[in-house]
Amino acid sequence: MIAPTADTSLYEAATQEIGRKLLTATRSPQTLFAQLHWADRLLAWTLENPGLRVQLFRLIDCLPSLHSKPEIARHLREYLTDESVELPDPLKTLLNFTQPDSIPGQLAATTFTTAVAALARKYIAGETLPQALKSIERLRSHKLAFSMDLLGEAVIAESEAQSYLDRYLDTIDRLSQAAQAWKTVPEIDLADGNPLPQVQVSVKLTAFDSQFDPLDAAGSQKKVSGRIRLLLRLARELGVAIHFDMEQYAYKDLTIAILQDLLMEPEFRDRDDIGVTLQAYLRDSDRDLRAWIAWAKQRGTPVTVRLVKGAYWDQETIRAIQQEWPQPVFNHKALTDAKFEQLTQLLLENHDYLYAAIGSHNVRSQARAIAIARALQIPRRRIELQVLYGMADRLAAALAEEGFRVRVYTPFGQLIPGMSYLIRRLLENTANSSFLRQSSGDVSAERLLAPPQTVRETPLASPPGFRNAASTDFSKAEATERALQAIETVRQQLGLTYQPLIDGQWIETQHQIESENPSNPAEIVGRIQMGGLDNVERAIAAAKAAFPAWKRTPVSERAELLRRVGDRMAARQAELTAWMVLETGKPIREADADVVEAIDFCRYYADRMEQLDRGEQYDLPGETNRYHYQPRGIAAVISPWNFPLAIPTGMVMAALVAGNCTILKPSLQSCAIAAKLAELLVEAGVPDGVFQFLPGRGSEVGAALVKHPDVHLITFTGSQEVGCQIYADAAVLQPGQTHLKRVIAEMGGKNAIIVDESADLDLTVQGVVKSAFGYSGQKCSACSRTIVLAPIYEAFLKRLVEATRSLAIGPADNPGTTVGPVIAAAARDRIRRAIAEAQNEATIALAMETPKNGYFVGPTLFSDVDPSSTLAQQEIFGPVLAVMKVETFAEAIAIANSTPYALTGGVYSRTPSHIQQAQQEFEVGNLYINRSITGAIVNRQPFGGFKLSGVGSKAGGPDYLLQFLEPRTVTENIQRQGFAPLDSDSEGRSPQG
Repeated sequence: MIAPTADTSLYEAATQEIGRKLLTATRSPQTLFAQLHWADRLLAWTLENPGLRVQLFRLIDCLPSLHSKPEIARHLREYLTDESVELPDPLKTLLNFTQPDSIPGQLAATTFTTAVAALARKYIAGETLPQALKSIERLRSHKLAFSMDLLGEAVIAESEAQSYLDRYLDTIDRLSQAAQAWKTVPEIDLADGNPLPQVQVSVKLTAFDSQFDPLDAAGSQKKVSGRIRLLLRLARELGVAIHFDMEQYAYKDLTIAILQDLLMEPEFRDRDDIGVTLQAYLRDSDRDLRAWIAWAKQRGTPVTVRLVKGAYWDQETIRAIQQEWPQPVFNHKALTDAKFEQLTQLLLENHDYLYAAIGSHNVRSQARAIAIARALQIPRRRIELQVLYGMADRLAAALAEEGFRVRVYTPFGQLIPGMSYLIRRLLENTANSSFLRQSSGDVSAERLLAPPQTVRETPLASPPGFRNAASTDFSKAEATERALQAIETVRQQLGLTYQPLIDGQWIETQHQIESENPSNPAEIVGRIQMGGLDNVERAIAAAKAAFPAWKRTPVSERAELLRRVGDRMAARQAELTAWMVLETGKPIREADADVVEAIDFCRYYADRMEQLDRGEQYDLPGETNRYHYQPRGIAAVISPWNFPLAIPTGMVMAALVAGNCTILKPSLQSCAIAAKLAELLVEAGVPDGVFQFLPGRGSEVGAALVKHPDVHLITFTGSQEVGCQIYADAAVLQPGQTHLKRVIAEMGGKNAIIVDESADLDLTVQGVVKSAFGYSGQKCSACSRTIVLAPIYEAFLKRLVEATRSLAIGPADNPGTTVGPVIAAAARDRIRRAIAEAQNEATIALAMETPKNGYFVGPTLFSDVDPSSTLAQQEIFGPVLAVMKVETFAEAIAIANSTPYALTGGVYSRTPSHIQQAQQEFEVGNLYINRSITGAIVNRQPFGGFKLSGVGSKAGGPDYLLQFLEPRTVTENIQRQGFAPLDSDSEGRSPQG
């Protein structure tokens, strides 16, 4: 429902008058900066063809990575001949070449790159500072101020964060030197008789710390603030103004907290040449502005608030949907426009405390600000209007003519790091809702200047059916506080004794082990009483007795049991996370994801079993045929320690909801967490004997369960050696056994990521680091091989080493830790031996020091690795990564497929043919393209492999439960003496006599 907003404002008449004047000026043919013909045509074509727009912008994003004309020509053809693209005739002509390395192909590449360079020069002031200075001087000649933004690669290493600071220190020094030769321009250099800084630069807080993370707010603040202080001190000395940009929503609250604390320090409290940014498309922007006002009143010296609408709408929306979080941005642009006007008024009405910088290309938005400023008689120092370089040149000139200081946000830097900025500008220019696009067309002035409409906001629709649980949003300070408090609460419960659960009773046994915290082995998490062979017999007897009733229990009741467990997990999410952090050394964010996956297994398998229970019906005249399922019997679940809640939950819940009685034998290194699962099942009302918890040694309890004649299926996750032994033992027909056992086994991998020359290195390095060293490389999906094409091998390896070196190694309960311990002393020693042996086969590119206490192994990188070496072939299960160089993508695929495993794999590429080839030829159960290869989510990425990575369907997938069921077909002859009910009889017809 859309209706015009009731206008009670005193400013509307003036807004309309000013707006019409600005529109007249902006629609004139004059322009400050000329565009090249081909660049204009490219943009015009994208307005008419959405498919071309997507493919063209993807190609432009990829272009800086392509280093030869034949490569550019090949990508031109791959992208622009996609079936979604309707090519205009000039582009058809451009692509009319037979071979990429032909003269027409190279001519096409030259034409295209020239056009893209023209586009880049339109939005980026220069690739070097001397080039940017010429653009700045041109701006000043038109009475326009500037704010310089230094484009750069994403900061993914501490060396890059230091380089970012150094480059800015150098930039402001050189800009201030250049400014000494500038003539004073009163319109921008003076206000109310006082001089203003001629130089302003814009910086991003996240670039000062490669590990900037709201989860580690204190650590991030400490590192960032130290570098900002150096910048602000030099800026004060040189008379340079500093403005702080706002980035993704996840960083907003921490960014605000850091800036407010820093600018309250005595050294900086009197600075009025500092700016901050506020994004109007955020739902909490009104709250944030009011908080800034209250803060500024307390500070006593104003800062400038740059009010913008926001540049990451798609990204914020996608992330919220994927994480099942509330959407932080408004769904409708009209709501953002309306909020922008409300914030403009609130900001200008508080000009005594905050100076305003109104950043918009929307004529109405700027006219509104001018109308309010004039009505309130705001001094010139306290307001300026801003636009982006190359985006609204005529509007900038018209605003300056109105007598306001106009500042142009002016980026400069190399094309490769600047391409993401260019793409954002192109998206803004070509979006249907873009004011610039509408104002350049036939849209009337009345419509362009109409007040923003009121739109009934509705959440974006999620896909129907099952919905994943939400992970914790650690950008919220209260979420981090809740997690840390849960760890302290759980610490008060350490050292408790956990007993086996058999036939509904907690059983005391004679043998006991201690479960220790791998971050601090002196800390005993729990004391685990161990089951033995007599307990195996007792547990199986109880399961056999309980099975007939559980089998007859309606699926709806079994499903509700799972949902009750899932709900209890969700209610105790922080607590369960804490147990995992302390018992298995899993860092907080990773442990939280483990709990979320466990919740998803409960709810997803409940839904799936209800669907399967409906069965299939196929009827003929005189005959009914029903295809349905029944449980197998007794299931033995043998679970690992690396996903200490998610994996046992998934295997146990699948077995239970399918109607099988289930015995859980967890890893000895995660028994306390497994005991929490047992407690949750008891609380949820699992019947006696239906589920049993039986910790014990694998060689004793595990082997006995596998070989027992009354066990019908075994589900296992762990090493290949143990999995193959289980497979062999289960195949042996035991005395009295009347069935063949079903084995479901996931047995690890030697997972590879392929990186080609078109890859986005920012994205790639971050993805490889996360995949290889998340949870210290102790995930079966972890990346242990990276296969890189020769043209980018050295650049990739250099950035990979620096990004890895920047990881924080430490106790898992420290929110700043990115790499925690490995699970036990034996694992630590085994990994260290593997590293020592690998030095005979390859070159160590990085080996990191580790804390003395705890079971730590530092992330280790090997280069010059032979694909046939032990290092490249055998699973290490720790933070060790082998990097290999290849000449062709086909060679990369062959090496990736050269191990006996086929679990997960990844490809970083922006070459469509390479992506297609990987989809067809990369032999893995889970293939990830342009993202990390860990973190599979239930229902979205069902998980599991083949070859020696395992046997069975994929966990969290639509057919996983079928392994826990026996299919049956029941056919009934419904004729009696040749008579059967027919639909024709019900219509009143009689059979022929």
